[in-house]
Amino acid sequence: MEKRQTEIKQLRVNGFMLIDDVPCVVEDIQISKAGKHGTAKARLSAKGVFDNQRRIIVKPAGANADVPIIEKRSMQVVALTSDNVQLMDMGDYSMTETRIPEDFKGKLVEGEEVLVWKWGTNLLIKGKKG
Repeated sequence: MEKRQTEIKQLRVNGFMLIDDVPCVVEDIQISKAGKHGTAKARLSAKGVFDNQRRIIVKPAGANADVPIIEKRSMQVVALTSDNVQLMDMGDYSMTETRIPEDFKGKLVEGEEVLVWKWGTNLLIKGKKG
């Protein structure tokens, strides 16, 4: 699970960040002005990449934030069950199994390639190839 650090004020909308060690997509950033006795505060609203849960944090704008390095991989559908799909990585030929997202139920076919986002043990099918 690779990650790098950046300041919160450097983050942008639709960028990634880790909140409680969960990769999230930043949906909204509001940075207040520095006050008489303190630093600027940033209020971030983000949505989990793999679990779709909304998270909101408030931190100093100069604080460090972890940014996950999400791998984009090409995988081939090997087998389908009612809720799960077995995938083979086209780079190293390793096998893995994950749940089929709601938007892809009934649309996946054995033998076709799909685009997958991977971070640690988390997998998410993002689209079909071709």
